Order: sequence, then C-alpha cells, then structure tokens
Amino acid sequence: MSEEISKTPKQSAAETRHIVMPDHTNHYGTLFGGTLMSWIDLIAVMVAQRHCGREAVTASVDKLNFLEPISLGDHVILKASANYAGRSSLEIGVQVSKENPYTGIVTRATTAYLTFVALDENKKPCPIPKIKPETETEIRRYENAILRQEANRNLVKKIKDNGKV
Repeated sequence: MSEEISKTPKQSAAETRHIVMPDHTNHYGTLFGGTLMSWIDLIAVMVAQRHCGREAVTASVDKLNFLEPISLGDHVILKASANYAGRSSLEIGVQVSKENPYTGIVTRATTAYLTFVALDENKKPCPIPKIKPETETEIRRYENAILRQEANRNLVKKIKDNGKV
C-alpha cells in the first residue's frame, strides 16, 4: 500500500453483537474481563485488516476502561473504528455497550484503544493508508489519538531518562 492512499474511518469501521451466556460469566454473574478483551481484540483486528488491506497484528492494548459491569443475558454491542494511522501502525478505538434485551436500555460499558501493525508478505511492518477523518466525531477521535501517542512517547522518554528501562 502506498502512503499516498488515505481512507476514512467509516470505510473500515465494524460493529458486532454478542449475548452473555453462563460460560462467559464469573461467580458474580458478570462477564469475564478476559472474554470481553477477546471480543474487543477480534473486532479491532477486523477494522485493522480492512483499513490496511492486509494482515495486521495486535501490538498493544493501550487503554481499557471497564465502566459498567455486563451481566448474564445482556446483549453486548461492540463498535470499532480506526482513529489514527502512522507509517505502519494504527490506533483502533472500540466502544462497548450493554443492552438490556427486555427494556432496550443501552449503557456504555467499556472503552478500549488498541494499536495494530500491518505486516507484509515477509511478516515485516509495512506502510498503510493514512486516516482521513470527515465528521466532527472522527476529527475529535483523530486529534485525541495524536495526544495519546504524544503522551505515550513522553512517558517512555521519561522512563528511559530515569534509567528504568
């Protein structure tokens, strides 16, 4: 892929749903965090592959916030989109909501940010399309992703300067 190519977040966005079954829950009757993390990673890789047009692998889970517990029987709605793309890596944002199937009430339950790296035929990082945000929400997410990248770089630099790495 040429670095000249750009895609909108909408072009690679994905949405999926799950129902929380007994084997997905802990002894409190709430969804295992690891199960939800797996679902988040799966939808995020789909977005990364669609954006890059090639194999992409998880490089890091940069932030994962469990805001509300998700209970047995809840419907889980995962929405993911590419927020930012660098030379060979991109940030995928995932919003997780829970829906009560009887009342229809939807509540934000989890947010996550993951970084993926695109790989060429030799399993080496390769160039990917840039992100072209269009809507206000996409622009906000793009700008916030840049802030997260800068904060991560600053943190790594401070740790290295402190002699801890």
